[in-house]
Formats: sequence, C-alpha cells, structure tokens
Amino acid sequence: MRTWTPPEIPAVPGEGIVPKLFNTATGRLEHPAIADGKALLYVCGITPYDATHLGHAFTYLAFDIMQRAWRDAGIETVYAQNITDIDDPLLERAEATGVDWRSLAEDQIGLFRSDMYRMGMIPPEHYIAVTEHIDEIAQAVLELRERGFAYAVPTADAEGEDIYFDSAAAERDSQWRLGDVAPYDQATMLQLSAERGGDPERPGKRGALDPLLWRAARDGEPSWESPVGQGRPGWHIECSVIATGALGGAFTVQGGGSDLIFPHHEYTAAHATALSGTPLAHAYCHAGLVGYQGHKMSKSRGNLVFVSKLLDGGACPSAIRLGLLAHHYRSEWEWNDADLDTATRRLDAWKAGLARHSDDAVSSATVVQQLRAALANDLDTPVMLATLDAALDRGVDDPALIDAAVQALLGVELNPKA
Repeated sequence: MRTWTPPEIPAVPGEGIVPKLFNTATGRLEHPAIADGKALLYVCGITPYDATHLGHAFTYLAFDIMQRAWRDAGIETVYAQNITDIDDPLLERAEATGVDWRSLAEDQIGLFRSDMYRMGMIPPEHYIAVTEHIDEIAQAVLELRERGFAYAVPTADAEGEDIYFDSAAAERDSQWRLGDVAPYDQATMLQLSAERGGDPERPGKRGALDPLLWRAARDGEPSWESPVGQGRPGWHIECSVIATGALGGAFTVQGGGSDLIFPHHEYTAAHATALSGTPLAHAYCHAGLVGYQGHKMSKSRGNLVFVSKLLDGGACPSAIRLGLLAHHYRSEWEWNDADLDTATRRLDAWKAGLARHSDDAVSSATVVQQLRAALANDLDTPVMLATLDAALDRGVDDPALIDAAVQALLGVELNPKA
C-alpha cells in the first residue's frame, strides 16, 4: 500500500538519549531491546472510516515522537502499520451509507494519508492493508489449527464453520499466558471482550475469551476462498501476521491506543507466540484516549473532531501538534475547542521568542540538553513545551539550534518553508 512523503527532520548537534518507555505489560519504565542499532515498531492502523479524528492523531503523534527520539539517539527505525480494511464496523458503515465497502475504505485511506502528510508524521516503511494478505493470514489460521491451537464452531447462518483460538491450549503448550500484555482481572477481560468486538457468550466456544480467527462466509459479506474455508479473517490474527511478516518476531515495540490493550494486543501476542514460539514484542506502549464534549472521542458516539476539517479551516499543522503535545501521550484528557487557540498563541510566542534579542539570552545548547532529557523520560512532551516556553520568553543565544531541535524532536516548524 502506498504511504506518504516523509517530513524533513534536521540533524541536531550533540548526542540524543535513548528513551525509557512505559511498558504496559510490565508496568515499568524500560529500555526496550534494540538489536544492531535498529528499533522495530509496529502500530495498529485505522479501520478506514471516520478518519482522521484527533484521537487517531494523538496516537500516531505519540509514535512519531518515539521515532524522533530514537533517531536523535542514533538509532535506525523500521516502522510498520496495518490498515484494517475488512472488518464489521467498516461493513456496517458502508451498508448504512449505501457505499461500496471498498470505495469507502479507499477514500478514507486516502484522507488518512493526506492528514498524516500535512501533520508532518513520519510514514511507515511497511504500510499494509489486510486485504493484501488474506492468503498469508488464512495459512496462519490453518497452521494454528494443525498445531492444536484452534478449533471450529458450527454456525447457523453459514455453510462453513467459524474458527476460534484455543486460549487454554496456548497457555498449556506455548510461552504465552493470558495477561502477559493486559494487566486486567478475568471479570474486566470479559467485559472488555464484549465491548471490543469479542463474543464471550457465544455457544460452542471452549473458552469465553477465545477470539475469532476466521469467520465463515455469510450471505452479503465479502469473503475469500482459503485452506480454512470460504470466509474472512478475525481481527487479531491480521495484526499477528502483518506485524511479524514485516518486522519478524520479538520486535522492539507494539503500539496503539490504550483501548487496544485487551483483547487486541493480548491476542495478537498470543497468536504470534503460538505460531513462532517467541514473544511478539519486547514492549507494549499505549497512548491515552482523547475525549470531547464530556465523552471519549468515538465513532459510535459521533463526537469527533477531524484533522482535515481543522486544517481546511486554516489551522496550522504545527499548532495542532502543539495542542496534542501539551498532554503526555499516556494521559486521558479532553479536547476543548479553545485548545487550538491556546496552541496557536504558544506557536506565535515561540516564533517571536526565536527572533528576540536579549542581553540575558539562555544557552541554546543547555535547552537542547533539557529537551533531550525530557524526551528520554517516557516522551515527556509537556515538560519539553514548558522548557521552550521559559527559554523563548527570555530569548536564546543560538536561535538556529532551537529551530532545528524543535523541528527534529517535536515536528513543529517555527520557520515553515513557503
């Protein structure tokens, strides 16, 4: 799948610091394992409808900043992202709007690419749609079944059988254990499974939490012929196959929004471990959810603020980035309409500060050290913004250095090119 043109990232003199990141799976700040000077990152992509709202942007900005931190520390990054372009919510939206699901997905993927480019996000080297890898996903389901990690459940509304992952078998015969990624108790997992695409009460399943691997073809639904029957993939196995196909096993970070911790990331890890015998990733990092008008920003509620509408309305991409970066990436917070004005004023103040001549100018080299230290502390962008507020309020002795550092580390342009 075609991606987008990468932003310019200036080189900043001096040495960056390898960041410590909060690993959801362990509950600790850690340096995820980086082999041969290369960090491998997989971030779950969009289901292509209602793209791109600020909740999306906050998540992808977090991992954009993560890559900027690694690159500043001299670490090469390899980034993979999927597109869930076949899934129940997409099909439901297409049916509700009378649009072909493929056309809806294509339009929304194009909009997402445009938004990411305009926002200055680092693009993935591997940008992969599920529909491009149906054969590989079906083969993985077959392999899981042959190894005893999957089983069939009869269906009343299809000729074939749905195939489910056997959690108990995987816990018994692989390295994975339920809860390896998600720090939740059983009752919470059951609740989240029901809320997030699972079917814990379905008759015929061996375990309530067992997730769907392959959905047998139903009338009116898209499907593909495969060695496990006519049908389409379940959600988690898609990412297992795409992530390991692009990056291999035991890569550096699996990322996404915090609403993906369970069941998605838990079972993506389970499938991959059962298939390969090795863990999916060394660390699992999650961005907080963004609210609006008193509720979590969500497609089902419709309380969405779209990046494209802000940009088309004249908002500066750097101001939008600053509005998001004012919040730590792991925090849960609410966007207010006034936030963009606040961020725009901050951006204007920084530009003015860059041009300020002062007899009491702050050392730019010291400011860059402070920015790097905050970035290395679990990507603490609020501290970085406060550091720049204070320094640029007084003036700095090397404006060009600060300009380059702000662009490289935060993706914010103080002297945008025409």
